Amino acid sequence: MASDIIKDLLVSLAAILFFPGGLFLLLCGLLYEWIDRKLLAQLQNRIGPRWFQPLADVIKLLAKEEVVPEEVDARLFIGLPIVALAGGLTAALYVPFAGLAPSHSFNGDLIVTIYLLSLLSLCLGLAGSNTLDRFSLVGATRTLTQLFSYEAPFLLALLGPAFAAGSWQIQEIATYTETRWLLLSQPLGFLVAVIGLMGKLELPPLDAPEAETEIVAGALTEYSGRGLAIFRLSKGVTLILGLTLIAAFYLGGVSNPAFFFLKTIALLLIIVGLKALFARLRIDQSVGLWWRYGTLLVLIQWLGMFLWGGVMT
Repeated sequence: MASDIIKDLLVSLAAILFFPGGLFLLLCGLLYEWIDRKLLAQLQNRIGPRWFQPLADVIKLLAKEEVVPEEVDARLFIGLPIVALAGGLTAALYVPFAGLAPSHSFNGDLIVTIYLLSLLSLCLGLAGSNTLDRFSLVGATRTLTQLFSYEAPFLLALLGPAFAAGSWQIQEIATYTETRWLLLSQPLGFLVAVIGLMGKLELPPLDAPEAETEIVAGALTEYSGRGLAIFRLSKGVTLILGLTLIAAFYLGGVSNPAFFFLKTIALLLIIVGLKALFARLRIDQSVGLWWRYGTLLVLIQWLGMFLWGGVMT
C-alpha cells in the first residue's frame, strides 16, 4: 500500500516537473518563440534567429546579475516573476497539453485556468508599478488597461464552447469538440479568442504596453537577469496554453500529439501573419473599442446559439 502511494506520488511529481508539464512546457514555449520569430523574419525578408537562440537568451539572462533598483519593494520585485510563472505552470495541470489528458481535472477548472493565465498581466502591471522609473509606470498603466480590455472578451469567447458542451470542465469540453469544429459554428468566438490572446500577451500590433520605440521595455524596463528571464518564460508558457485552449475548443480538439502541434502551429501562423500585416496600434486604439465590440460580438454569437438551440428543440 505504501509503495503504491509513493509510486503515484513520483508519477505525479514527474508529470508536474518534467512531462507533460514543467520542463517540457518551458522548452515548448521557447520552441514556439523561435517559430514565431523565424516565421515573422521570413515574412519580412529577413533570416531570423537560429533554432537555439531563445534558449541561449534565457540561459544568458539566468547567468546575469539581477539588479534591484533603489526604493522598490525587493520582495515584490523578485517574487512577481516567480508568481507569474507559477500561475502558468499551475494552469497547465488542467489543460490537455500535447494531446494528453490533463494531470488534474474538476468541474469548473476552465474558470480557474483562465484566471491563472491572467496572473502574468497582473504581475507585469505590479512589477512596473513597483518602481519609480517613468517608463515602467507608463508601461504598467498600459498593461493593466489592456488587461481589463481583453480579459473579458477572451473569457467569454472560451465560454461559448463550454455552453455548447454543457460543461465547465476543460477535459469534457475537449472531448465534446473532438468531432466538432466549432470554428464553423462559432466563428466570432474564435476571432475574439485569437485577438484576445494577442492582447493578453501584448503581441504586435497590440504591444503598446512594451513599445520599445516609446517606453523602452514598458513595465519590464527595470528588470534584468533572472527576473527578466522568468517573465520571458512565463509569456512562452501562457502562449502555449492559450493556443492549446483555442485549438482544443474551436479546431476539433487535440486528441493526440500530432494534432496538438499541427493545430497550435497553424494558430501561431495566423498570429504571426497579423503581426506582420499591421503596425503597432496606439494604446487608445487597442483598448478604446475592443472591450465593448469584442464582448458584443461574443454576446451576439451566444444569442444566435440560444436561438438556434431553441429552434432545434
